[in-house]
Amino acid sequence: MGIFNFNTPPEPADPKTAVSPDAAASDGVPPPAAEMTPPRVEPPPAIPPPPPPAETTHDPIEPDPLKTLELKPKLIEALSTVYDPEIPVNIYELGLIYDIDVNADGLVGIRMTLTSPGCPAAQSLPVEVKAKAKAVPGVSDAWVDVVWEPTWEMSKMTEAAKLQLGLL
Repeated sequence: MGIFNFNTPPEPADPKTAVSPDAAASDGVPPPAAEMTPPRVEPPPAIPPPPPPAETTHDPIEPDPLKTLELKPKLIEALSTVYDPEIPVNIYELGLIYDIDVNADGLVGIRMTLTSPGCPAAQSLPVEVKAKAKAVPGVSDAWVDVVWEPTWEMSKMTEAAKLQLGLL
C-alpha cells in the first residue's frame, strides 16, 4: 500500500513512456478536457395566427332609404346579440360594424371589421353576423364583407362599451 502526497505536484511524464489519451482513459485517468460546443438547439416554430377570413367583397348595394329606415333598427338589435368571445361587449357597441345598407328587395349589406387580423373569432363572427341579419323579418338575404380599412381602434367603441370595460 502506498501513501499519496496530494500537496506535491505530480512528476512530469517521461515522453518516452507517455500514455495516449485513449489509453489513459482505460487506466481510469480521465483524458484532458476538450473544448466542447453544445449542439445548436433550434427554437420551436412559431405558431402563426389564424388567417383572417377570406375577403369576399360584393358590389355595393343600392340602399333604399325607406327599407333601410324600416330594417336598420331591427338589424342593429339583432347584431347587438353577437359578442366578441374575448371581450364582454357586443360587436355593435365595440364599433366593429361599419355600415348596414338595405336595398328595396330586403338584401342587407354589412361592412364590418375585427379588432385585429389575427382575431381568434375571425372565422366565426362574420358567419354569426350573417345568420343574425338573415333572421330579421323582412330580410331576404345578407352579405357580410370583412374590411380592414379603416383600421379598428378603441375610439370606435361607444361610450357604453367604454364604460362597461372600465375605460371611462
